Amino acid sequence: MKMKDLQFGIIGWGYWGPKIARNLDALPQAAVTMVADTDPHRIALLKADQPWMQATTHTGDIFQADIDGVIIAAPVRTHYQLAKQALLSGKHVLVEKPLTADVTEARELVALAKERGRILMVGHTFEYNPAVNELRKLVQSGDLGKIYCIEAERVNLGLFRNDINVIWDLAPHDISILLYLLGDKPEQVSVQAHAHLQPHIHDIAHLDLGYADGMTAHIHVSWLHPCKIRRVTVIGDKRMVVYVVTQLSELVKIYNKCADVHVDPVVSYRYGAITIPHIDWIEPLRLECEDFANSIRTGTQPRAHGEVGLAVVEVLAAAQKALAWQEEQMVKARVNGIKSR
Repeated sequence: MKMKDLQFGIIGWGYWGPKIARNLDALPQAAVTMVADTDPHRIALLKADQPWMQATTHTGDIFQADIDGVIIAAPVRTHYQLAKQALLSGKHVLVEKPLTADVTEARELVALAKERGRILMVGHTFEYNPAVNELRKLVQSGDLGKIYCIEAERVNLGLFRNDINVIWDLAPHDISILLYLLGDKPEQVSVQAHAHLQPHIHDIAHLDLGYADGMTAHIHVSWLHPCKIRRVTVIGDKRMVVYVVTQLSELVKIYNKCADVHVDPVVSYRYGAITIPHIDWIEPLRLECEDFANSIRTGTQPRAHGEVGLAVVEVLAAAQKALAWQEEQMVKARVNGIKSR
């Protein structure tokens, strides 16, 4: 199969659908030829803007179409059923993050893709980010030394969702970054989260992850913050590095400083220069789309393959379980407090 033979269909024409279409269409002789969305207004606007595009409000039409790959950019609750139908129809599938909202469903999709010999990929865009790749090189090479801790912050004012909480909406990005940097999953997950504006929809959350080697990670996600911050800090015993998404001219800063204990209990410090490596910037979504198309063409496994998506869902599910336990304990504490009066 040549690249020019690839045709794609997209389910979901909201935020991500048009962005993915733009990047797929930019690939040499690849094309998005069909779009499905259950919103008639969106489909009407698409037909008016791109009259040559096949557009439908019936998602099932995508599965019957003569296309190679299906991109699912629909709400999370629909990911499992849509991806399953696409795989059963013989299509290769790219699902926006997270893969599913359930571990069992994610495992089933991974197994089904393997059984059918189809590519299953997840939209973990940051795994294709050139700055994150630079960060991974620094971690994997040992240049930062032993990693003590990684801190990730992803906060903004909005966009509020009513179908999933902030953990399932924003944390998949940082969990996938951690998996990519470390090549390992956490052994412990604890959570503190709060729902301020919508009952039972948590809009601020703090996740603490513990790893087998003693390393820790902290993820702060929020829809309720005055500033847009996208930052990852890696703290090593030789150097420290900060990655800030919103500063394209200085995406990665390497701090030649550290703290260590040489003669217990005295902590020693080292302060050195700040290095800003040059990073050749390419839009991560473009690289993600290239990987998907190339995997279909060659049969090779994409970077953000289904197993990676499953691993992220497993961590998210562990966080959700920890949150449920925390809330149960809070209810018990309130009940016991009332009884003791």
